[in-house]
Amino acid sequence: MTRHIYSCPLRWSDMDAFGHVNNVVFLRYLEEARIDFMFRLAPGDGSPSFSGGSVVARHEIDYIRPLVHRHEPVTIESWVTKMGAASLTIAYEIKDPGTVYVRASTVVVPFDLAAQRPRRISAEERMFLEEYMDDGMTSAA
Repeated sequence: MTRHIYSCPLRWSDMDAFGHVNNVVFLRYLEEARIDFMFRLAPGDGSPSFSGGSVVARHEIDYIRPLVHRHEPVTIESWVTKMGAASLTIAYEIKDPGTVYVRASTVVVPFDLAAQRPRRISAEERMFLEEYMDDGMTSAA
């Protein structure tokens, strides 16, 4: 299984009064990694894949260890754990070598912005996402 790797910079404003990255900021980190994964790495050359929009239906976050501010970025690994006809689940680990700070998952629903309703995952999107599918998981058409 391939994992998407995103190098996420830490900002001074990410810290809370206790000197570590605030819990809410981790949602922003997940968003940055997810956008990099789904849009920057999506099929190119005029492909409409991932351009129609998507909405987050659910987040789950397990905070494992505090992350303190530093100048070096943190690594966010992302992969797909579940894919249905009109939704997918992306799993994440926010980490350094040997240390996991956060494990999380997000349920994403492709969305037709013009019609204001969910849409199905296209064949091209499915093919792209299957490269990042957890080896123990299967997708449903």
